[in-house]
Amino acid sequence: MSSVVAGIFTPFHYQFFNNGIIVATIAGALCGLLGVFVVLRGMSYIGHGLSHAVFGGAAASAVMNINYFVGAGVWGVASGVIIGRIARRRLIGADAAIGVVTTASFAIGLALLNRYGQAKKSIEAVLFGSVLGVKTIDIFAVSAVAILSVVIVVVLYRAFLFATFDPEVAQVSGVRVAWIEVLLMGLLSLTILVTMRVIGTLLISALLVIPASVARMLTNSFARMLWISPIIGAVSSFTGMYLSYFLDTSASATIILTGTLMFIVVYAVTGLRGRTRISGLHHI
Repeated sequence: MSSVVAGIFTPFHYQFFNNGIIVATIAGALCGLLGVFVVLRGMSYIGHGLSHAVFGGAAASAVMNINYFVGAGVWGVASGVIIGRIARRRLIGADAAIGVVTTASFAIGLALLNRYGQAKKSIEAVLFGSVLGVKTIDIFAVSAVAILSVVIVVVLYRAFLFATFDPEVAQVSGVRVAWIEVLLMGLLSLTILVTMRVIGTLLISALLVIPASVARMLTNSFARMLWISPIIGAVSSFTGMYLSYFLDTSASATIILTGTLMFIVVYAVTGLRGRTRISGLHHI
């Protein structure tokens, strides 16, 4: 019995695992929080798109041998702002704006990868995540963005609420919708930036969408979604990271598969009631 208990706690004997599971848990909660706005705004593709945009900045950083937080961060935030401005002009749809900006950024990243082979290892870690690459600074970075996001959402709760559900009325009521959108894009870009080491850019969009989608089936209250979704994101990330050690599988893939399993279970249990909640979302 004692050997079984000892085996359960074996992963926590390694510092790299402790760093990874802490970052993964905080990242899951962070993605769960911001994912609420992504899902309710019908912007599920934005996480996928911004992750591609950040990849371009990460590739440039690796090639120039500078801190990837700097290059990828500036590149990602700039891409998010550009997408928002193009979409607001309504000359083309938001999905088209995302497609143009992010695929161009991703193409630039691939071109740099092909041109400068020495960046390959760094870029693969950005694409697929690498728990071995998680360091103490990553814990501080993810924690800082998580705290910043919580503070902003709490302080600007009503502005985010109105901008999410009725941007036209919000604009008339004095809410600076354009700035709220820029702020949201900036937070999403920063979130993708600081979670790349564990999840990787190719799977980060799933971590943004799955927890919020599960929360959406569990409640028709916007306010409750804002704390249920982060909990789901944190639990699925912690569990997925833990299981990946024993299954000898990719941490990022196991985290996403764990979240997907939670989605399937909730989808089956809640039945028709959970699947039709979208017709009656309340703000409180």
